[in-house]
Amino acid sequence: MIELLVVIAIIAILAALLLPTFSQAKGRAQKIQCIGNLHQQGMALHMFFASYNCYPMWSSPTNGDLPGRWWQVQLERGGLGVANPAPNFYQVGVWRCPSAGARAGQISGNGYYGYNCFGLLPIGNWYTNFGLAGHRVENLDSRSPILESEIISPSEMMAIGESDGPIFMRSLDYDFYHRALRHQGNANVVFCDGHVESPTLAFLFEDTSDNALSRWNRDHLPHRENLSP
Repeated sequence: MIELLVVIAIIAILAALLLPTFSQAKGRAQKIQCIGNLHQQGMALHMFFASYNCYPMWSSPTNGDLPGRWWQVQLERGGLGVANPAPNFYQVGVWRCPSAGARAGQISGNGYYGYNCFGLLPIGNWYTNFGLAGHRVENLDSRSPILESEIISPSEMMAIGESDGPIFMRSLDYDFYHRALRHQGNANVVFCDGHVESPTLAFLFEDTSDNALSRWNRDHLPHRENLSP
């Protein structure tokens, strides 16, 4: 009996020692898969450029030439080549971050990645923003997409990032519902040139240096005047 208790104690100690290692390994694997998802979305952006010479719009007019109303539909069709996307395509496959919680409750209809629609602005402004949403005017049927030539530094502007909402913006509470963070203090982001980085949450949401702020805006300027007071 004593020998059995000793064996059980040893097993318990080993399990306690190995559990954090297994958890860390799982987290690393999930992060790698998420980065792979964003690489695919970055490739889809370039395929989209080749066909339409512009970036997807947050919401395309019904009489527009883009392949779908919303940015995710446009990328799924015009970038990934899926002619008839499933109704929930934006919650599966390359659109699903494995580290994020299941979609339920208030975010049940949302995806796992958001589009940099408004640039630095924490709250969306359709008319004076520096993001990728598109040029919007009073006549909604006349709004137009952002052209490649309007991105001053594609390798330095974020295009799509992890978010529990359809928009990727400089707001930790918006991007991560109830602050359900995913990758040990980092978030994965694909840039307009298609490469992926994993900046820290502090760099994304707290850093006010020119380098941090300019990455949100297509003119590659910090626009510090748009920071929340």
